[in-house]
Amino acid sequence: MRVYMSTVPSWVVNAIFYQIFPERFDNGDSTNDPPNCEPWGGIPKSNNYFGGDLRGIINRLDYVSDLGITALYLNPIFAADSNHKYNTKDYFTIDPSFGSNNTFEELLHECHKRNIRVVIDGVFNHVGTAHFAFQDVKEKGRESKYVSWFNIYSFPVSEPRKPNYECWWGHGALPKLMVQNPEVKKYIFDVTTFWTTKGIDGWRLDVANEIPHEFWKEWRTLVKSINPECYIVGELWEDASAWLQGDEFDATMNYRFRQACIDYFVHNSITAKTFFRQLEEIRKSCTAEHTYAMQNLLGSHDTERYLTLCKGELWRMKLSMMFQMTYIGAPMIYYGDEIGMEGGKDPDCRRCMVWEKRKWNEEMYSLTKKLISLRRKSNALRRGKFTAITENIHEHVAVFSRMIDDEKIFVALNTDSRKHKISVNAGNDVKQLREYFSQQFIMVNKGTFETTIPPHTGMIFTTI
Repeated sequence: MRVYMSTVPSWVVNAIFYQIFPERFDNGDSTNDPPNCEPWGGIPKSNNYFGGDLRGIINRLDYVSDLGITALYLNPIFAADSNHKYNTKDYFTIDPSFGSNNTFEELLHECHKRNIRVVIDGVFNHVGTAHFAFQDVKEKGRESKYVSWFNIYSFPVSEPRKPNYECWWGHGALPKLMVQNPEVKKYIFDVTTFWTTKGIDGWRLDVANEIPHEFWKEWRTLVKSINPECYIVGELWEDASAWLQGDEFDATMNYRFRQACIDYFVHNSITAKTFFRQLEEIRKSCTAEHTYAMQNLLGSHDTERYLTLCKGELWRMKLSMMFQMTYIGAPMIYYGDEIGMEGGKDPDCRRCMVWEKRKWNEEMYSLTKKLISLRRKSNALRRGKFTAITENIHEHVAVFSRMIDDEKIFVALNTDSRKHKISVNAGNDVKQLREYFSQQFIMVNKGTFETTIPPHTGMIFTTI
């Protein structure tokens, strides 16, 4: 019988994450720009650069803090010959175009000074072809002492365009590491120890399902021995229950949450009841402890921008974010979504952050700040019980409550093109509620309140 163990960090339930793709956030130091760096704001391609770096993130931390963010997730920052850095060249060194190891330590210090946690990307399934071990195998063939670090089918080692070695999804630029090899495992563990002891607050694990469970169990033990409050979140797009047994990950990037939101808010392809049922299935796949630590996202560097999916219909984006910020789990904003940035699939979703305020969608920005502010001051939204309310409610109006102790919050999100009246039991202990956006009071009569939700609109009713 499996004994459940867990040390999910206590801070995550209160976190509001912000994902940054470093090469596209801000160019704070032009002296470290890579060759052929293009002017900021150009068209993103799979192989072009705009000079974003760690200094740029440091310079914009006041913006991040003012938004209300309490945790950053950074895409890879280790040395690599690409703009995305998923083809690691040197795990122990910050990419020179991003700064130096000292720059990263300064970023950590400045974030922690503002009570912002920092989660970094761990890409341990594969390396880049410029990695020293792969280069040694390429040069020495079977005689290389690193030959067992990879699965080479034949010699000599071929060029990436026609790989004769195991690689990630057939991409020759990403040779797969044999993490079961004791030498490779020690190497990855040394990398993990190096950065965890520097004071990072978490690891996001790339393509985590492609590495054996036993590796992750040992890896978790290492991480938690250094810092029990270090957050471990895996990139898993489907049912992640096998990794959420208390002995591997604390949470996952909740892409199943995202898909449910797309089905309900963007495509209107399911009813509110089905929407709630999908979310319940996700919650049932892991413990409550993991559910409250899940990284609930609407978009990332691997997806189309959410507003683009909404075909520019802002109300769909607004209702989605209202739900994201009032649901169980730690919400994560992909940089620029808060100002209405758009973009298609990779690489278009990795556009440069827009810093000219005149180009912002101020309505989206204002809503984001208001929702974050509410979540940060509401214990019910961060830690409370979630209850779907479906009785006598129209199928395209999602109504639910969040409750803890004497605090109650009711949320109603109308995706229909018509207004709908709702009647909700708030409990005999509640005499009145206040709608968060309008600040209007709603009277509760014999435990029930009634109101009308306009089309394509969301309302939040609070006791605080």
